[in-house]
Amino acid sequence: MKSILSRDNAFYRELARLAGSARQRGKTGQTLLDGAHLLTAYLDSGNRPRHILLNAASSSEEIDRLLQRTTGVPSTRLDGRLFAGISELKSPGGIIALIDLPQPAGSISDSVSPLLLEDIQDPGNLGSILRTAAAAGCDAAFLSPGCADAWSPKVLRAAMGGHFSMRIYQRQDLPEVAKSFSGSLLAACPVAERSLYDCDLRGSVAFLIGNEGAGLSAELSSLATQRIFIPMRGKVESLNAAAAAAICLFEGVRQRHGSHQTP
Repeated sequence: MKSILSRDNAFYRELARLAGSARQRGKTGQTLLDGAHLLTAYLDSGNRPRHILLNAASSSEEIDRLLQRTTGVPSTRLDGRLFAGISELKSPGGIIALIDLPQPAGSISDSVSPLLLEDIQDPGNLGSILRTAAAAGCDAAFLSPGCADAWSPKVLRAAMGGHFSMRIYQRQDLPEVAKSFSGSLLAACPVAERSLYDCDLRGSVAFLIGNEGAGLSAELSSLATQRIFIPMRGKVESLNAAAAAAICLFEGVRQRHGSHQTP
């Protein structure tokens, strides 16, 4: 197994750029999965990484099991300080995987329960939304150019593996995407004519979720089949975008599947 002990190493410099630059991730079509949980989710989805990076200062049985699952994948051991330099975790773990970005096929016409996200700029919010969408059985997410990079380390950590349960389309022209969807388009708005709980969500439904502060653009909102609001009893102006998305998505789960838990 190779080892890297210097920040001047060309491969290490490339890894550092991937960790910190959305442009570099887009240019190379690669990103880093930081930690055993993300790598496990990636492997469970049937994928294999390009390269495994190990922290020379850390080891565990879990990492040993992951190495057994990735036999044949090149691996490199990094000095503890170098490993911390490409990890955003406050307490860096012991394993990072270099992967190719998934290239989703198809379009919204192939989706039954897509999510359209407009200008969700906070990485934590975006990751939480993607995690919730995956848990709710959402099959695709379409992100506007103004969204945070879905494959950044912060978004990946917040999504906890949700990326690998659905198709994610970045830098999408959402009005054009919306026009291609044959189901119902429900726009979540603070002020609207109909409550979420009065809507029939059992068919093919796409939720439109807007920017944390500005909400949905007038153009995208105007394409909605229905503008909906989430009833609130407290004296607050609006919900966090991730919370609103979760409520909408799981009301859809409740209506489609009732209170029965999937085995």
